[in-house]
Amino acid sequence: MTTFLSLLSNGLAVGAVYALLALGFVIIFRCSEVLNFAHGAVVLLGAYVIARTHEALGFTAAVALGIAAAAGMSALIERVLVRRLRNAPTISLTIMLLGVDILIATDLTRRIGSDILGLGHPWGADVVEAAEVSISANRLIAFAVAAVVIAGLFTAFRLTSWGVAMRAAAEDPEAAQLMGIRLGRVALASWLLGGALAAVAGIFLTGSPTPGLEPGIRWVAFAAFPVAVLGGLDSPGGALVAGLLIGVSESLAAGYQDDLLFLGRGIGEVVPYFVMIVVLLVRPTGLAGTKELNRV
Repeated sequence: MTTFLSLLSNGLAVGAVYALLALGFVIIFRCSEVLNFAHGAVVLLGAYVIARTHEALGFTAAVALGIAAAAGMSALIERVLVRRLRNAPTISLTIMLLGVDILIATDLTRRIGSDILGLGHPWGADVVEAAEVSISANRLIAFAVAAVVIAGLFTAFRLTSWGVAMRAAAEDPEAAQLMGIRLGRVALASWLLGGALAAVAGIFLTGSPTPGLEPGIRWVAFAAFPVAVLGGLDSPGGALVAGLLIGVSESLAAGYQDDLLFLGRGIGEVVPYFVMIVVLLVRPTGLAGTKELNRV
């Protein structure tokens, strides 16, 4: 029972980080109808900036700089590339973003080399124990930060003029434009926010029990893609639920993999995609996705 509770708590913490990553996908898709396949490179960039500057600036200032760098790169991608290809076929935009991801990741991989970089987490490798359940302080803080950030975003979406404009642009772009909402600004804001969320997630993805930053961390963002699809690409609430579901499923599969050897080793790595497929067979729009209705 203790093992199960430990796996469950760790799964919820990892799921909260997945939710942050998936929210980046969802917010950008809702406002610009673009799947940002460069998200993984943005995660890597934010973490890299923090790793290289925390000794000189201190952890807090380095985090602020890393978030700003990730948000700025995301906004640059939208302003310089995505906006110019607005009317291009979806496949062209997708391939272009994959190319951007590869270019950024290749350069950062060259800079990192074979090293594993620390981000200077003040809590280090501390472990918190409660009721015979152990969880790393990094994951516990990740869960708390994710809860605060997600709650803040939901509040902003509902109560601020910026949030109302973003929801209006997502629901009916033409009507929103007629009401004076500048769709270009809304799209730019969504990419800025998506990049910032990527950097915040990167902070905790590189903390204990992970030894630090290495180039492969960008692939975790692709594990968050099925989370976004599972929750519904236009549903922030769905991303939260799906993130927790995937995190717990992945943690339990990895923890009990000796009992699941008939499925092959490393089953935890494919669980996100397996859960996504099963749910989409039942609900093609995801857990909370919106069905599109077409008049004929």
